[in-house]
Amino acid sequence: MENSKPAPVAIGANEGQSLSVAGGNYRILVSGKETGGAFATIDMLIPPGSGPGPHAHPDFQESFYVLDGEVEVKSEAGTYIAKKGAFVSIPKGGIVHCFKNKTDTLAHLLCMVVPSGLEEMFLEIGKPVETGTFLPPPPMDPEGLKKIQALAEKYGQKLYPPDFLG
Repeated sequence: MENSKPAPVAIGANEGQSLSVAGGNYRILVSGKETGGAFATIDMLIPPGSGPGPHAHPDFQESFYVLDGEVEVKSEAGTYIAKKGAFVSIPKGGIVHCFKNKTDTLAHLLCMVVPSGLEEMFLEIGKPVETGTFLPPPPMDPEGLKKIQALAEKYGQKLYPPDFLG
């Protein structure tokens, strides 16, 4: 009799698809393809000065656990400094939020998205790199900005101006 139960997903410390996204290094640990669309988990290395700008995604819950370093998390509800060991969860519903590493050391986050799908956007907008490799964010000229906005909308995201949250 054949076993129809799915096998566990296990990847090594340097395995998984690593991408350069917005100046950071995002390694997809498990995607919706492996979870039946239930969730995705992404290992994020955020260098000083990096982090995504203000955005919202009404159909995803996004949670972060800070493994090392710290990030400033801003939302329409206020600002929180998330240091090593902190946990932040952005609920479904579309609250505008962003995070930025405002320190001079690398921040390391574990991000879980429920349901999956956000990792698909990262795969499309990111550039494949080795784990721990950092590329500068692409320039945001009008044409580049239009392309990023269109991709974000394709994946249920809405982008806001950099100064939207103050």
